[in-house]
Amino acid sequence: MELKAQFEQAAADSKSLSEKPSNEVLLQLYSLYKQGSMGDVNTDPPSNPFDFVNKAKYEAWAGLKGKPQQDAMQEYINLVNKLKG
Repeated sequence: MELKAQFEQAAADSKSLSEKPSNEVLLQLYSLYKQGSMGDVNTDPPSNPFDFVNKAKYEAWAGLKGKPQQDAMQEYINLVNKLKG
């Protein structure tokens, strides 16, 4: 199976994990998914200083700037597989 197909399957699998991951792992999943599917962050940071959730998501994704999309896809796949057990 090619990488993109594995990535899409992992994204589908991530929605049916037996246990909800910690917030830290959820941010990692989010940032790897965004980097893998879209590349480097391409939006402005949230302007509302009290929007902690979106700020955390933005910062997690921005922290992966420069990581090749294929690497992010593979890391995402590996993480989802690890969470599946």
